[in-house]
Amino acid sequence: MVSIRNIVKKYKSGSEEIAALGGISAEIRTGEFTVILGPSGSGKSTMLNMLGGMDRPTSGQILVGGEDISELSEKKLTDYRRKNVGFVFQFYNLVENLTAYENVGIAADLNGNAGNAADALKDVGLEKRMKSFPNQLSGGEMQRVAIARAVAKSPKLLLCDEPTGALDVATGEKIFALLKKYSRNKDTAVVVVTHNPEVAKIADHVIRLRDGMIVADETVNQQSIEQQAV
Repeated sequence: MVSIRNIVKKYKSGSEEIAALGGISAEIRTGEFTVILGPSGSGKSTMLNMLGGMDRPTSGQILVGGEDISELSEKKLTDYRRKNVGFVFQFYNLVENLTAYENVGIAADLNGNAGNAADALKDVGLEKRMKSFPNQLSGGEMQRVAIARAVAKSPKLLLCDEPTGALDVATGEKIFALLKKYSRNKDTAVVVVTHNPEVAKIADHVIRLRDGMIVADETVNQQSIEQQAV
């Protein structure tokens, strides 16, 4: 679904030019749970921003469905983000005076999928919490609302930046299991950026970054994945 071809991203810092990504190439497929793994400063969040159309590469191509999104106009890039990409971040960014249903409904309405809010909350196991406000929810429940908000528009690409960083280990594991299940059931490419190597154990595809370069690109044996899920 997504083909990254020799992406370079450079930033100016005073008189210096810093290469956040030094020419990386990778393939990200639908129906898979992909983990971009690396320490702070490795370029993983920069890579996620490129995939989400939130930043443009200095050079190279990002092909989504055969179209190079790095060449799109600002208007078309906005349309791409709205129609094709769901974002989940470490902090939930929920509107405090809106219920879970209303938080999800806003995002669904923006993309013309108003009827999807209830279904999205059911998908994340919160059908009984639709009328709850954020201050009535646990951290794990708030993150699930954030996931539901991201998936309510049925994105082709679900991008998650350290989505469990504010959660305890047990709750984090449940969130990752939920994201992996979503990639299977909805035939969506789910991409998680993290510094936690434990997450790689449940991934279908692991891209390891260091100093702006891919040092390993590993696809887990599909048979072993299904055995883990049983």
